[in-house]
Amino acid sequence: MKNLISTFTLLSFSLVGGGEIEQNTSKFLEPQFRLNGKITQNAFGTAAAIANESTVRLERNGKVIALGAIVDSRGYILTKASSCVGARQAVASDGQTYDIRIRKREEELDLAIYEMISSNRTFPTVKWNEGQTRKFPAWVMASSIDLSEIRIGVSSGTPRKIGREGGVMGVLLGADGKRNGGIRIAEVVPQAAAYKAGLQNNDVIVKIDGRKVVLRDQVIKLVSDKDPGDLIRVEVERKSKNLTFGVTLGHRSVTFDLFNRNLQMSGPVSKRKDNFPVVLQHDLPLPKEGMGGPVFDLDGGCIGINIARIDRVTIYSLPGNLVGRALTKLIPKE
Repeated sequence: MKNLISTFTLLSFSLVGGGEIEQNTSKFLEPQFRLNGKITQNAFGTAAAIANESTVRLERNGKVIALGAIVDSRGYILTKASSCVGARQAVASDGQTYDIRIRKREEELDLAIYEMISSNRTFPTVKWNEGQTRKFPAWVMASSIDLSEIRIGVSSGTPRKIGREGGVMGVLLGADGKRNGGIRIAEVVPQAAAYKAGLQNNDVIVKIDGRKVVLRDQVIKLVSDKDPGDLIRVEVERKSKNLTFGVTLGHRSVTFDLFNRNLQMSGPVSKRKDNFPVVLQHDLPLPKEGMGGPVFDLDGGCIGINIARIDRVTIYSLPGNLVGRALTKLIPKE
């Protein structure tokens, strides 16, 4: 820990110390002192090794789709369920590749258990530090997507419940009423669910899932009762013709913030990122494929599972005590 504190002291001094910055003569931070630099990485020592050894990559057709935490020495992996659909192999930090099979899913928490098919029953596992959940540590870390190094971040929000978001089509509704025969679409949000399904500006929505609608509130309720990813059937009138479209609903926060500059810079986010009983929030620089992996304190104790990438500075994790209760039901008793 002494080396770790010294490293961050040096980082802080290099970034904000002295009068050089005021004189606009500052220089780039030398590579070895950056977040993925050797000096910074080495400062975490054993804890970094624990993080990498107890994390695996989950792949489909040779492409990483999620990370996972080894939670049982028999080769059971805990991961984010909605990210790892179709996963076929797990790759460990030592480069060993294992075929995997799904064992159980926990839809409420978006978790799944996979089993590595191997005669090995001594896989390195995460060591839970559930006590840290009650006082979420300032510094956290997790394995990088290639398991070669760690990523470092800080807590950035109070542990809290994340409510259900509900699905959206991605349209701005115009006039409604029986006179129009339904609800006119004033605008279709570019690249949103309705746009991809083929709906157009000035279409008049007459039915949703076979139910006739004449009021805006009817459309809003029928759609918001569904979840992102659900398919609805939307019947519209277009130039005196009735057409039906299948619309796979999107996320509200993504759909209507498409023009938000911060989100434009964020890159891909998790498909499911809402409806969790409690989350820890931090700013680890991980892609959406890094979800499902464990997050650690500076001593290498696992404090949770990364469950959703919200934007470039926001990651949600399920706390260890919540995950621990779920594991009692997910891991087969053999």
